[in-house]
Amino acid sequence: MILMKQLIKTAAAALFGGFIALGTYVAFFEGGNQPTLIEPKAEFKLSNYATSPSMPLESIDFVEAANKSIDAVVHVKTVSTGGQSYNPLSRYFGGEPYPAKQQRASGSGVIISADGYIVTNNHVIENAETIEITTNDNQTFEASLIGRDAGTDIALLKIKAESMPSITLGNSDALQIGEWVLAVGNPFNLTSTVTAGIVSAKARNINILDYDPSSETFPLESFIQTDAAVNPGNSGGALVNGRGELIGINTAIASRTGSYSGYSFAVPVSIVKKVTADLLEFGKVQRAYIGVSISNIDPDLRTAEGLDASEGAYVRGLLEGGAAEQAGIAQGDIIISVEDFLVRSVTELQEQVGKYRPGDKIAVSILRGNQKQSLEILLRDRNGNTELKKRSEEELNMIFGAKFEVLNEQEKSALKVVNGVKITEIEEGKFRKAGIKEGFIITHIDKQPVESPEDVKRILNAKSGGVLVEGFHQNGMPDYYGFGV
Repeated sequence: MILMKQLIKTAAAALFGGFIALGTYVAFFEGGNQPTLIEPKAEFKLSNYATSPSMPLESIDFVEAANKSIDAVVHVKTVSTGGQSYNPLSRYFGGEPYPAKQQRASGSGVIISADGYIVTNNHVIENAETIEITTNDNQTFEASLIGRDAGTDIALLKIKAESMPSITLGNSDALQIGEWVLAVGNPFNLTSTVTAGIVSAKARNINILDYDPSSETFPLESFIQTDAAVNPGNSGGALVNGRGELIGINTAIASRTGSYSGYSFAVPVSIVKKVTADLLEFGKVQRAYIGVSISNIDPDLRTAEGLDASEGAYVRGLLEGGAAEQAGIAQGDIIISVEDFLVRSVTELQEQVGKYRPGDKIAVSILRGNQKQSLEILLRDRNGNTELKKRSEEELNMIFGAKFEVLNEQEKSALKVVNGVKITEIEEGKFRKAGIKEGFIITHIDKQPVESPEDVKRILNAKSGGVLVEGFHQNGMPDYYGFGV
């Protein structure tokens, strides 16, 4: 199913929050195709991050590249309910609401660690009540949502499995325009489909992700553009290089019809790696900002400001007391590199800064007049803080949505356990979304024994990232659940 969105804006693109940019209009969409999200509606260890350069065409073995990646790409199926429905006559005669029909959808995902962590698009699993994973060898698993980030359209899932075929993470920074790539996914529910194309462009901002300050959603778009055929169902699937290494997550297409018509877009793995690591460790993305108002350098700006440079991110203004101002950046400077990566546009600056967290220090090169200078910037969050955010107890209670009571001796004896707490009430929250039901008895959280409701609060209050809950159902059947906080 295609979710059609007319999201191309006729104004300059903005880089939101404390890191605001006066962006460039995406001219190649002006009279043609519109970008569309393609969608349906343990210890965490990423695979090796490769740094090898691109491969010449004569060295590429497409069969080997496909074989290295296809088993790590999975089919993601979701079930959601659109709320309650009402009989249209109920307004006159009264009556109760009845449940809406279940909505089923599907997409793709990529296994990034042998112990069952899977990355996909946020829009694939958004609002899903259940998530089912089918592997290339037809194994089926129920997945738990570890975390999701609407600002990059990335989500992290977990299945209860070991020794899974995982993909090696490549280096999207080293990717070159014209380089051959493969798209691996499940278009139109056709499982394990591989298509080929080349990298058409990098650092594309197509203004497709929603900006919503109320939910702290600040889009970070720096897509890899390819001409590999990508269609509905490919969302969340792998974009791989000639070595079969993951270099992007397929996310959007440019189309009038909703089907492939020549352009597709993927989130680069440099962003995917950082977002998934944050989701696992903190349950949310730790977004860094440098506190500048910037724009791309076009002919009008060059003339107006008398600039010699034609590339880089031009600093129009600074946030008072922000990271850039404190580092010595001034209005009129041009940011040309971050940690030795050349910055030719606002979008490339977005991508490079997006790889870091508040509190990180980065080396930045600027042009001031005709003089190149190097500065060190201490990155901050939107509120100017360098500390990573901790959740309060009230926030945790809202997140987990469960109440507990101590097991009595009779219950301990029946289950043959010496400790545990029983869930007496469960509302909307992480526990319910993970599949935990009222009556479940928790004996351990992250391998720590639980003897009282206070133990649960103590462990969860100190926790950021993935959580493992172990225990028993009331019939004595052991079980465990994993999710992120």
